[in-house]
Amino acid sequence: MADSSFDVVSKVDRQEVDNALNQAGKELSTRYDFRGTGASIEWSGEEAIVLTAEAEERVKAALEVFKEKLIRRDISLKAFDAGEPVQSGKTYKITGTLVQGISTENAKKISKKIRDEGPKGVKAQVQGEELRVSSKKRDDLQAVISLLKGEDFGIALQFVNYR
Repeated sequence: MADSSFDVVSKVDRQEVDNALNQAGKELSTRYDFRGTGASIEWSGEEAIVLTAEAEERVKAALEVFKEKLIRRDISLKAFDAGEPVQSGKTYKITGTLVQGISTENAKKISKKIRDEGPKGVKAQVQGEELRVSSKKRDDLQAVISLLKGEDFGIALQFVNYR
């Protein structure tokens, strides 16, 4: 019998992020506490999102609105890395980026965790920006998934291609 396996990835559905951004933009334009503050949210390139407002507390509140929309769309906040408010002229800006892919450093941490605490006979190998975990027993793979879900590696993890 062939080994069963699954992939550990860190990916974000860009369409869902776009939907969250549009909902946040709509809320910023209609909420009474954002009227006259120049609060806005928009894409800046492929992976960056820029929030702007005329006051520091309003740009922070706009960031909270956006984070709330991400949570509603089942996107982990670990996948969005927001910077600090920066003043430029009369406006404040927060630039955030989407974090995707597992770095080699994080992949090594995850595979070490699987080796140290996972069931015997489970193999983990790094494949680019993802990690392939394989074993002869499917129950062992389930144990590895629950082990990784209980651990915080600082990135959003998804488990795909379970076969």
